[in-house]
Amino acid sequence: MHWAFPALRYVPAQPTHRGPPVTDRHSDPADLGTLTWVFGRIGILSFGGPAAQIALMHRALVDERDWLTEDQFLRALSFCMMLPGPEAMQLATYAGWRLRGVPGGLIAGALFVLPGALVIMALALAYAAVGDLPLVQALFLGIKATVVVIVIQALLRLSKKALATTAHWVLAGLAFAALFLFGLPFPLVIALAAAYGAWTADLSKAPPADTPARPETWRTVLIWGALWAAPALVLWALQAEFLLGLAVFFAKLAVVTFGGAYAVLAYMTQAVVTEHGWLSTAQMIDALGLAETTPGPLILVTQFVGHIAGVEQGGIGLGLLAGLVVLWMTFVPCFLWIFAGAPYLEAITTRPRIGAALAAVTAAVVGVILSLSLWFALHVFFGRIDDAPLGLALPVPDLASFDPRAAGLFLLAAALLLWRQWPLLPVLGLMACAGAGLSLL
Repeated sequence: MHWAFPALRYVPAQPTHRGPPVTDRHSDPADLGTLTWVFGRIGILSFGGPAAQIALMHRALVDERDWLTEDQFLRALSFCMMLPGPEAMQLATYAGWRLRGVPGGLIAGALFVLPGALVIMALALAYAAVGDLPLVQALFLGIKATVVVIVIQALLRLSKKALATTAHWVLAGLAFAALFLFGLPFPLVIALAAAYGAWTADLSKAPPADTPARPETWRTVLIWGALWAAPALVLWALQAEFLLGLAVFFAKLAVVTFGGAYAVLAYMTQAVVTEHGWLSTAQMIDALGLAETTPGPLILVTQFVGHIAGVEQGGIGLGLLAGLVVLWMTFVPCFLWIFAGAPYLEAITTRPRIGAALAAVTAAVVGVILSLSLWFALHVFFGRIDDAPLGLALPVPDLASFDPRAAGLFLLAAALLLWRQWPLLPVLGLMACAGAGLSLL
């Protein structure tokens, strides 16, 4: 994966606000009111996954508003792709930070997430109320079949970029085997891939000089680290075991979400379904399908999981609280990474070992997503999955439980998305109706 972009030109700091400079090339000054309007619109229209969201921001910030240069935008994107968490949301946060410091970053990042979070909350409550009805389950049959295609689509898109060398292909294969066959922990797989990439990095190009440390960096880390940990500490003091378990797990998940939401879904599903028993496998697949229909980052699926798990444990009130706890633990660290790391953007993005480590992680993520796509497909196409022999982790389907309706819906969704390349939202609506129609036959 290519991480290097031309050097980013910084200009002297302005005395009017804290944080990064506002460049003199802005034809449309980024006052907080205008910034709020622009990023609010981006948040509402941010359907279609990270590629569509990044293109939307590029048009708004580079082409229309002239707030960032092409070079600044690309380097910022490279930096955000190196971070755990949703790169599009972090790119929005960085852009807001660069334009108007911490207040701008807070506004931009929050507005990118909040519209989708509100929709997810409404969908989760509706799902908890009517999700078991036969008609609803028929609708979700079409959505589940489409989810399998969506994950395959993500796999194909990422593999074209990530598997540039033979070593990267080997890493992808080893990551797939580690997860699908042997059930190794996802964080361990990512750590080993990063270590291999850093160890084998090409150091022929001298790294740039270190950026001088800023005295406020540690203060930023301490403030945002404390904000991130605050809910867990309060829940620990209150001995709220269920909510504390959610907070700790999703805080850990936020640190290892390299490669996007698809990369951690298998790990999250294993923990949520098998280890904690918060949701069923079918509910997890439904959660991803609903998250695909909302604006904002796909990792909002974690909020849906929190809502449903809370409802299952103690009703709607606990469900609302659980979703908010998960939302906080998932997205607050994104502000931490940006506000603490953005001043060192150029030094970080041009380090050979860091670039090689992230390229290796991205290659491993291809194998992770392959394991996820097979896991989803087996649970959608077969009604029963048995335990694997010889202590292996791979799921073994009961062939007698094969569902030809799901397979047919999968083929239809694949034709629409992969062959005809229809937009996702119309396909999801059509497939939901097709699932309902098949149930009436």
